[in-house]
Amino acid sequence: MEPTIDMHCHIMPGVDDGSRDMTTSLEMLRIAEKNGITHIILTPHHKPMHHNVSPEHNVLYRKELSKAAGAEGIKVKLFSGNEIYYSDETMEELEQGKICSLAGSDYVLVEFHPTNPFKAIQNAVNRIQAAGYIPIVAHVERYSDIVAHPSRVRDLIDMGSYIQVNASSVMGKYGFGIGHFTKKLLKERAVHFIATDAHDTGSRAPKLYECRSFVERKFGEDYAKELFFLNAANVIRNQEI
Repeated sequence: MEPTIDMHCHIMPGVDDGSRDMTTSLEMLRIAEKNGITHIILTPHHKPMHHNVSPEHNVLYRKELSKAAGAEGIKVKLFSGNEIYYSDETMEELEQGKICSLAGSDYVLVEFHPTNPFKAIQNAVNRIQAAGYIPIVAHVERYSDIVAHPSRVRDLIDMGSYIQVNASSVMGKYGFGIGHFTKKLLKERAVHFIATDAHDTGSRAPKLYECRSFVERKFGEDYAKELFFLNAANVIRNQEI
């Protein structure tokens, strides 16, 4: 299997609505490894009005998970990050160092409420860029005002942001409409990352092999390599995509 990077997942134990404990996290890592995933950026939720893991504990817990995985013979390399739920406090918290970027890079993974108007998403992208960060819009297929107007994805790209979709959405696990939308974006080369957004070992397990195989067949091996490895590798190296 080709090396694969998962840049959006909730495998860190006990910090959000993802893995509840170390045992679950290790099983998720085993599943990831069987799917060809060689590197993972851990992206626990950072939300307003929540008890969020601090950057210091984010790094500490990542090292503890990496050590436990190594003891089990799991060779997946782990990096720190956050999935940032954008709010009025986001910019101040970024500037104060209270949120982790992806693998210590200039890239940040940002999500929005599903019903946010597109104008609000645009404004958030602008503010993130003005603070010196590069926004990656998480699971763009969840935002109703974008799904209703697919051309708005290209507007976000033209602004300088990058686009992530979930593998489960591409594979139709959230219905025909979402599957059709994500495939349309892939056909137009309007996606930069496909990730698991994994939360457990069941229906939201860290699986990418099936989706990568599908994308290779439908959209070409070169584009698949960008989506599942090269672009995320550039994030980890803090290089231009």
